[in-house]
Amino acid sequence: MDEGVDEELLTIGAFAARARLSAKALRLYDRLGLLVPAHVDEVSGYRYYRASQTGRARLVALLRQLDMPLSLVADVVGAEGAEASDRLTAYWADVETRVAGQRTLAEYLRGRLSGRSSDMYGKFVVETVDVAEQVVITETRHTLADELPPWIEASLNRLECAARECGGVTGAPFVVYHAEVSMESDGPAESCVPVADEAAARAWAEARGRSWDTKVRVEPAQRLAYTRITKAQVAHPQILAAFEAVEQWMAEQGLRHAGPCREVYFADWEAAGPQDAVCDVAFPVR
Repeated sequence: MDEGVDEELLTIGAFAARARLSAKALRLYDRLGLLVPAHVDEVSGYRYYRASQTGRARLVALLRQLDMPLSLVADVVGAEGAEASDRLTAYWADVETRVAGQRTLAEYLRGRLSGRSSDMYGKFVVETVDVAEQVVITETRHTLADELPPWIEASLNRLECAARECGGVTGAPFVVYHAEVSMESDGPAESCVPVADEAAARAWAEARGRSWDTKVRVEPAQRLAYTRITKAQVAHPQILAAFEAVEQWMAEQGLRHAGPCREVYFADWEAAGPQDAVCDVAFPVR
């Protein structure tokens, strides 16, 4: 160690051994500002750490064992007391929600792989309904699955507010999936609200709708094959079984797809309980 360096400082190797981290990890944490050395030799570039930094180093290592992204690790170690604890609590709640969804998906996939999928589909009652032509105002977005639920809520709220200027809402709002929405595929998805006055809707869209990727279109009269699901079943991946049940029923009935699949929200989402019916999973058919 250079003579000008305080003897209380530890070399990166000694500090890595004490903190139970690799030197490579310490260099990464330095670059990210998570754990900055107490001293860097201007000539050699060697990093030196104080023994008192061991606690922070071990905290970073433990948070990483929770698979916490480095950006969130920085938020936690940069906070103090209750705030740091609250940030960890929020992160772990998100982890448990994700794992619960993955557990459900794993059970669903086990059913498919073991040939039990027909039993799973049997709990869904599939019917058809004829829907008249509708004028709809829409908002479209490319979005991944984790961003989809808040976007649906926000976009439908915006469109329902806008419908007041378009003669009012005349039917249940719905979301059309023009391509798959998953953790790898971003759709797009299109939120739609039926309105009464097409001319007023087009004037509204021309004046204020462009920033939302909003448009007005006429949804043709069509027949839908659908199954009704509860609020609990709307969550991903539970809803996947509902979509596949409708498609299986269509195949059995000799019906073909006549447009992209959709979710039709006919109930008050906020007021509904987990077992209340809130949504129709549907496919246009011919």
